[in-house]
Amino acid sequence: MSSVPFNPQKSHFKRIGLMGRAGKKSIITTLNDLIALLLRWGLDIVIDTSTASIEGVHIHSDQASDTIKVIPRSRMGEHCDLMIVVGGDGSILQAGSLLAGTGVPVLGVNRGRLGFLADVNPDQLEVELSEIFLGEFHADKRFLLKMQILGHTHDGSPHVFHESYALNDVVLHAGKSVHTIDFKLQIDDIDVYRQHADGLIVATPTGSTAYSLSAGGPIIHPSLDAICLAPMHPHTLSSRPIVVSGTSKIAIKVHKDNRTQPMVSADGEASVPLDSNQTLLITKHDKSFTLLHPLDVDFYQACRTKLNWSLYSEEFSLDNE
Repeated sequence: MSSVPFNPQKSHFKRIGLMGRAGKKSIITTLNDLIALLLRWGLDIVIDTSTASIEGVHIHSDQASDTIKVIPRSRMGEHCDLMIVVGGDGSILQAGSLLAGTGVPVLGVNRGRLGFLADVNPDQLEVELSEIFLGEFHADKRFLLKMQILGHTHDGSPHVFHESYALNDVVLHAGKSVHTIDFKLQIDDIDVYRQHADGLIVATPTGSTAYSLSAGGPIIHPSLDAICLAPMHPHTLSSRPIVVSGTSKIAIKVHKDNRTQPMVSADGEASVPLDSNQTLLITKHDKSFTLLHPLDVDFYQACRTKLNWSLYSEEFSLDNE
């Protein structure tokens, strides 16, 4: 890494949280580069127990003993004022859900396959982090979805059987079955349609470039207060994704004659069953999280690079002639 003058007294962030996951050697290498850089800059490091336990991560040294704090992942938001996540979008989704509502921003160092949310180049850590720490960044808030499975207990009392949150999407799907799902969709208590499909993806703008995109959904700019509903392999040629207000109340009920057990998943986590006497209710969560980007990165630039929009001959280059 090249040497860049940096005054930690001028840094916008003093306590830096670090998160990563096991499985890729490149993630371990970048985590160690980050630890060495932050120690050299004299900044406090907070690392969660899961990341600290990854074999090969260097947190035990004389220099690190007084500067690195290891705490449970669930308490990271209490002890840092910036979270740096090393990995792909999935790792950032985990951090975003963890830090939603805490005010702690998230910065991603891309070590994933696509990395739509992770902007920092691991080969330019010192240069890009020094700029960000000195205030040269832009921030955008991303909202989450709240997913609830509602029903009644045996005595008829209303009950929330399951509740979880999603930064990307909530997905109704057929599990391991090859049968379609028969379900009815309501938005703000108004009937929209009854559908036979493999499922339905309810996505935030953040999730519009993930699973929803693969299902033919539109790309939604992250600044929009909107939710996309993209049917998965609908059994009608006229069914298309729709975009609704971010304040919409989305309710889904499955028909009692389904030949399979419909399942629901939030951000790809473990699926839970949705029975015909229950309602899947999806609304905007009242908490959001903040994502930081270098100044030279914007949403359309990310689309060009991540989705290969610029994969064409030089005669169509965006460069000025």
